[in-house]
This record gives sequence, C-alpha cells and structure tokens, in this order.
Amino acid sequence: MTSPNRFDPRRRLALAAALVLAGGCTTVDLAPRAEFERNAPWAVLPLANHTETPGAGQRAAAVIEGVLHARAVGPIVRAPAALGAETLFEAPPADAGERALAWARAAGVRYALTGSVTEWRYRVGVDGEPAVGLSLRVIDLADGRTVWSATGARSGWSREALSAVAQKLARDLVAPLAR
Repeated sequence: MTSPNRFDPRRRLALAAALVLAGGCTTVDLAPRAEFERNAPWAVLPLANHTETPGAGQRAAAVIEGVLHARAVGPIVRAPAALGAETLFEAPPADAGERALAWARAAGVRYALTGSVTEWRYRVGVDGEPAVGLSLRVIDLADGRTVWSATGARSGWSREALSAVAQKLARDLVAPLAR
C-alpha cells in the first residue's frame, strides 16, 4: 500500500510538465523556410524600438546578429552604430529604415534582416519575469522583396536574464534561416 503523502510517477511527471509549461511561455509564427543564395552577405539592420526600454532595438539586434553568426547563414556585415542610434525622448527619423537599406546595398549586402522590438522588459510583479517580443523580416536587396518573416514573444522564469530569454526567442525565430 502506498503512503498518502507520496506521488505516483505519473502525477510527478504531470506536475513537472505543468511547471515547465508555466515557467517560460513562447508564441512564434514563422514563414516557411526560404531559399537563400549560399555565401551571400547578410546584415542585421537596426530594429525599431516600440518599447519603453531605451536601447532595446540595439540590444535585440546584437543578440540576433550573434545567433545568425552561430547558425552560419553567410558572412555578416556589421552595420555602423550610427544607423541604429536610439534617443530616449525623440522618435527616430522617418527615413531611418531607408537609410539603413541604402547603406546595406552600398556595402554589397544581399540579405538584410530588420524588424522591430515590441517588448523588452521585466514584467511588474512579485516574480518580475523577463519578457521579449520581436518581429523580424529578411529583405532580398537584389529586388527589395521581403522573402521571410517571423514574429514571436517569450517570457522566462523570474531569475532568468532578459538577454537569455531574448537569445532563446531569437534562436527559435531564425532557425529556418540556417543551412
């Protein structure tokens, strides 16, 4: 006979699964895998910051660039820091996206990854979970078409770093871009 204080293995497994699912939630929508020219140069352009967190666009772009490099999508040309300069109280210039695309074309880049940051914060509350939201797209600069896009959001555990949650989300989002 089993003690009333003991869980059977099935109940332990169900409890563990519930804790894992409740701890870090992810929502991702991906376009189907696109075909990219091998060894064509890529650039991660500045991401629009639609959050209240200063510098979120620059931070997210740095994480995404690192993940793309690790996935070996192709040579990555680093965009000049001035292209993604964010100010605390002023909106970016209306032509910032076009200037970034013009720079990428002049630098000989074939594929430009750009997009926006929709969430980058620790949520208010007892636990203060980290939360990240990204919307990404790849533009083929040969013809200006958007050839791939993805959007996603992820939250993490209260003791998890915001950058770790961003890296996990970026990894999930750009997975179809890897060879």
